[in-house]
Amino acid sequence: MYLKSLEIFGFKSFADRIRIEFSKGISALVGPNGCGKSNIVDSIKWVVGEQSAKSLRAETMEDVIFNGTETRRPLSVAEVAITISNDEGVLPLDVPEIEVKRRIYRSGENEYFINSKPARLKEIRELFWDTGIGKSAYSVMEQGRIDPVSYTHLRAHETVLDLVCRLLLEKKKKKRKPVVQVEGFKKKTT
Repeated sequence: MYLKSLEIFGFKSFADRIRIEFSKGISALVGPNGCGKSNIVDSIKWVVGEQSAKSLRAETMEDVIFNGTETRRPLSVAEVAITISNDEGVLPLDVPEIEVKRRIYRSGENEYFINSKPARLKEIRELFWDTGIGKSAYSVMEQGRIDPVSYTHLRAHETVLDLVCRLLLEKKKKKRKPVVQVEGFKKKTT
């Protein structure tokens, strides 16, 4: 399982639709100040269910919608979609690719989709249970969360990794309920 692509439209500084393709492995966003790196990270956190505007560096959730410039009018909607490779069947849908999309309108109304079918936030969250993907997971890390890890002593790294491994083991031991009831898709039964 890996993030194959990210599509952003109307989210924060991205007035035009953009698409970013990813390959397997670790990806890093590098660029000068003000080019939108943090907005890309915010968009990923947002599409997988982040509900805190503050966590997205905004006052209200509607603030994530492109607000216009001197030469461009504000947009009325923001939309972010991620496509995840599910070739190995890690996610509980029996399809090789899964697209998760979130849309917000200036009215504050949110819409969620799994493979173009309407979904609920709960279904988005359940889709990613036990995968390391989520609004507060370490699969997407902004600069402020990387610095403490990269500057700590090796022994501290070992302690953190040991803790994470123990927590993951405990999660695996717990019996998982069937999740994601998106009409039109076969659900995996394990």
